[in-house]
Amino acid sequence: MIEIGPYEIHAIETGRFRLDGGAMFGVVPRVLWEQKTQPDALNRIPMSMRALLAVDRAAGRVILVDTGAGDKWTADEIERFAFDIEGDRLGAGLRTHGLGDDDVTDVIITHLHFDHNGGLTRWEDADAQRATPRFRKAKHWLHAGHYAHATAPTQKDRASFYERDIQPIAEAGLLELVEGDDPKSLIPNVSWFLANGHTPYQMLPRFFDDNAAIQYVADLIPTVAHLPIPWVMAYDNEPLKTMTEKQQILRDCAEQNLMLFFEHDPQVAAAYIDTTAKRPKVKDVVPC
Repeated sequence: MIEIGPYEIHAIETGRFRLDGGAMFGVVPRVLWEQKTQPDALNRIPMSMRALLAVDRAAGRVILVDTGAGDKWTADEIERFAFDIEGDRLGAGLRTHGLGDDDVTDVIITHLHFDHNGGLTRWEDADAQRATPRFRKAKHWLHAGHYAHATAPTQKDRASFYERDIQPIAEAGLLELVEGDDPKSLIPNVSWFLANGHTPYQMLPRFFDDNAAIQYVADLIPTVAHLPIPWVMAYDNEPLKTMTEKQQILRDCAEQNLMLFFEHDPQVAAAYIDTTAKRPKVKDVVPC
C-alpha cells in the first residue's frame, strides 16, 4: 500500500489480455521489443488491465481510476484479444479492502478505449441489449474534449470505442465533464495531466502531497518497456505529441521523485524511474 495525502493507494488487476506486439511498439523492430516481452504464436504480447483504487476513509471518499475491459464480450472477442476476465476481479479487489460498488464515490475515466473502461457498465438484461452503470453512486470524471472525440471518433480509432460503455453513464446523469487545456481538479490532492498524443484529452490523475506523488500513466506509457521516448504505439493518433508528453513526465520523475503507476505492465504496478541512464528504466518497484 502507498499512502499519499489522505489516501491509501492500491492496485487492482481487473484482468489480462493480449494485443499485437508490432502495434504496441510502432516503428520499434521486433528484434528489439521481443527482448522486453515475449509474443505468442499470433504475435500478441501479454498485458494487464490495472485500476488504481484511492481510499480516504476519514472522508468516505473512494476513487477508482479506470475499470478494465469489463465482461460485455462475445466468445469470438474473448478469443481475439485473449481476454482473461473470468470472475469479477474488480469487485473482488474492492471487497479485499472492505468496499463494494456502491461505496465508490468517484470514477476517473482516463479515456474510453475498451480495455480501459469497458467496466464502467454491465449488461442489464440476459439478451445483452442494454447496458447499465455499475457505479451508480459515483461521479464519473471525463474530459469534455475526449467525450466529444469518443462519441465521434476517426476511422483510425473508432474500433476502440463502444457506445455501451459511456452512454448509460451520461443518460443516468453521472458524467462530470472537465473543461479546458489546464483544468483544476475538484478532487482533493489530485491534479490532471492532459495527454493528447495517444487520443485527444487523455486525462491522467496525479495523487500528491507535500512529500510524495504518483502519476497514473495509462496509455501514455503503457508498460515499463515503453519508457524510452521513441518507443510509442502505432495506436497513437499523434506519436510526436506522445514523445513530448513522455519527456515531460520523465522530467517530473527526475525533478520531483515522481512515482509512475502502470496500467498495462504485466509485472510492475508502480515504480520510481531512473532517468540518469541512456534510456529511462525502473529504479525501484513500489508495492501497492
